[in-house]
Amino acid sequence: MRVLVDATAIPAERGGVGRYVEALLPEVARLGVSLVVAAQARDAEAFGQTVPGADVVAVPGIADRPRRLVWEQTGLPALARRVAADVVHSPHYTMPLGSRVPVVVTLHDATFFSHPELHSPVKARFFRTATRVAVRRAAALVVPSQATRSAVLEHAGGDPRRFHVAPHGVDPAVFHPVDDGERERVAASLGLAGRSYVGFLGTLEPRKNVPALVRAWVTAVADRPDPPALVLAGGPGWDDRVQPAIDAVPAHLDVRRTGYLPVDDLAPFLSGARVLAYPSLGEGFGLPVLEAMACGATVLTTRELSLPEVGGDAVAYCEPDEPAIAAGLAALLDAPGERDSLGRAAVRRAAQFTWAAAAEVHVEAFRSAHRAAG
Repeated sequence: MRVLVDATAIPAERGGVGRYVEALLPEVARLGVSLVVAAQARDAEAFGQTVPGADVVAVPGIADRPRRLVWEQTGLPALARRVAADVVHSPHYTMPLGSRVPVVVTLHDATFFSHPELHSPVKARFFRTATRVAVRRAAALVVPSQATRSAVLEHAGGDPRRFHVAPHGVDPAVFHPVDDGERERVAASLGLAGRSYVGFLGTLEPRKNVPALVRAWVTAVADRPDPPALVLAGGPGWDDRVQPAIDAVPAHLDVRRTGYLPVDDLAPFLSGARVLAYPSLGEGFGLPVLEAMACGATVLTTRELSLPEVGGDAVAYCEPDEPAIAAGLAALLDAPGERDSLGRAAVRRAAQFTWAAAAEVHVEAFRSAHRAAG
């Protein structure tokens, strides 16, 4: 079976979708699937190295979304014919409508339906439309959680038999417990040498609930003699409420925005946090939670949508409102034994989530789509 993967939607700054595609494809190749990867020119060399058995096709001139979407509808079907693909995998909601071969689409979450207020109106409409089109026209659908499957079926309909649930994996080469020296190195690079901190990792977008986290952290630590800093790591996003919340932080407290961290700094940052707080209002999966767990972090998150599927009993939970987040943070900061216990449990649970297992589900989705077309 020959599968053409459209990796052109991956942004230059690697977020969850980028890590999903990059980690998945080598495992799919190990299962004997012949891969052709369509990538933006900037990514072609990297895919050639990470998936050495794949045929990588560089697609120039599509760096902005409108041009990429036009190419998806015109160039991608033509490429599928040229490389004699049996299946096309569209890994980020949209798909080529004129494809003559079956298409498998990955739908990462359904919060565009369930929580539209957490997205810009334009973005919510775009992804709702893309999801409905995929549900009607894709030969098979991949989702990362049972919660996402249920939400898509509820809001967009579709045939339940065409859904394949493939939880994300975690790369143990990147995300693992590290020693004190590494934690101290990264803390020093953040200007926090010898100091404790509460961490957050993720794009600063509305559904991450970061303004509530900032205010809750203030409540939880303001009266402590040696209050931990709050470090917000990840892309700047588009939540315009974050900076006003930071600006209102009392002067004796320390909150920092780091932007993207280097890959080599992620595990030390996550494992070095006193608590890794992720009070999301809704996730299709929650990859930062899994990555923090793999590093042995003590994670505080919510029970919204898919997050309990990831955290199980190896994380602490709270409601997503400020008083509950503050209470959850304070309880963990005051309980080093509980933090240690959760950290050990988190490493064990995270080990159950592998990209090899995710690849097996994807290959079954490809085979299902190919059978349906034949």
